[in-house]
Amino acid sequence: MPDGPGTRRRPSRRLVRVVTVVASCLAVLAAAAVVGVRTLGQEPTVTLLANWTGDDARHLRDAVIAPFERAHHVHVDYQGSSAESQVLSADVETGTPPDVVVLTGPGELADYAGRGQLHPVEDLLPKGAFGTSWATPLHGHVYWFPLKADVKSLVWYPGGTAVPELRRAAGRPDRWCVGLGSGATSGWPGTDWVEDILLQQAGPRTYQRWARGRLPWQSKEVERAWRTWGRLVGAGHSPELVARALKTGYQDASKLLAGHPRQCTLEHQASFVRSYRPWKDAHGAYRPSAELIPGATARNAWEVSGDLVALLHDTPQARKLIRHLASADAQRAWNAKESGFSVSTAAQSAADPSGSWHRSLARELLDTGAAHCFDASDAMPPPVRDAFAQATIDFLADPSHLDALLADLDSISSNEELTWLPSVCDRGT
Repeated sequence: MPDGPGTRRRPSRRLVRVVTVVASCLAVLAAAAVVGVRTLGQEPTVTLLANWTGDDARHLRDAVIAPFERAHHVHVDYQGSSAESQVLSADVETGTPPDVVVLTGPGELADYAGRGQLHPVEDLLPKGAFGTSWATPLHGHVYWFPLKADVKSLVWYPGGTAVPELRRAAGRPDRWCVGLGSGATSGWPGTDWVEDILLQQAGPRTYQRWARGRLPWQSKEVERAWRTWGRLVGAGHSPELVARALKTGYQDASKLLAGHPRQCTLEHQASFVRSYRPWKDAHGAYRPSAELIPGATARNAWEVSGDLVALLHDTPQARKLIRHLASADAQRAWNAKESGFSVSTAAQSAADPSGSWHRSLARELLDTGAAHCFDASDAMPPPVRDAFAQATIDFLADPSHLDALLADLDSISSNEELTWLPSVCDRGT
């Protein structure tokens, strides 16, 4: 029968199936073509994990990553995390580690190297650019090198303060700006105190024996350093100050300086703290901590730290990134944006646009006549490092438990499966 007015002929089921199949095939082909075009045009990628977030991450991208991507046509997938040790551990356990990592702990890196997780990088570094205290040989290879370094044996104070006034303030626990909070890594500012006091009181040789697991925690030298720190910050004598220190994050300790009146005037902290706003506003200056630590006898001995680059996944693009991060151009570019320093001999320039405090600290860091000892807790195996950080919190809360805390640390350190570094000081061995 003919169609009536206004009616439409319905296609047969066979025709519908044919059209549907053809359309589906065309859609699949179109999608495959798009994927193929994207794949053919996609730059190779290298993954990078570090602890820089916020403005620091932006500076890293602008000063270091972007020039690399332009020059090598390699995309850098950057992940910044303040809990990078935990992130890295989880990634390694699941078999998806980043290609390149930047960690502050050579002890942690030594542990990964011992488990076969790191690849040697000595053939990717400029010859003679980094000393052995920074690019420490392990099992016949170099597995890391510093992108950035900091000095830790420092006490910061408001500019213009007279030295006699500093000495009087150092004897008052309420004058110290202290904050032990740091999320998953809380307690590390306390480890810096104990380490530096031991270095200045007992010298580099004793410090190195202890940092390598060869001097007991219950030794008189180590115990003395803990008790000196306790007296300086009022542990066991000033509940208010202790509570403030335990509740304050390390990045907020300098804010105590900004009050009217100031709640504190001295801070034992690494060179990076000078870039914080309260110390900028106070025109912060520094004195070597040895001048203000009771019983200090060492001379020209400095505790230092570094952000260390290591290779976990050996790919062509990862090797290119390692070479770039070790280059003089990248080292200068990153350190120009940050408060830290490059210890690459190739990256040094005669002119330093920074302030006099920066030039002064650069000289201390590069002084070949000084003893530079790496942050001991960072150099220790991770289980010891973590127990040390927790012990500083427990000690500050109740110093009467020190004997038990030190005994526990000796017990943890006695594990024969732990990997200890062969050296942490460039002098005094």
